[in-house]
Amino acid sequence: MNDETHEIEPGRPVRLVPTAPGFWMTVLGVVVAGLAPLFGFLIGSMIGVAEDSDAWLTPVYVGLLVGVVIGGLGVVLAVLGGRRLWRATRRGDRVGDGAEVPA
Repeated sequence: MNDETHEIEPGRPVRLVPTAPGFWMTVLGVVVAGLAPLFGFLIGSMIGVAEDSDAWLTPVYVGLLVGVVIGGLGVVLAVLGGRRLWRATRRGDRVGDGAEVPA
């Protein structure tokens, strides 16, 4: 290819195939479920130690509790995404393969 001609040389065609429905929801749910308790513990330990050593709600406990609750929501998100992914692959109709989705 030179400056005078702007022809594209023939090659292998690129076919972009979208991911199945529910894939990204599952990935996001797994990541949130795995990282939320770790970040909760990290934030709780960065806040510091409670002034009263006999305190029931120490910052580490509260941070870990919030992280576990958010992680549980991540598990729910992963399960819903996995269910949607399972249904899409079992149904057989994938986006972009030319098959029409029944109404």
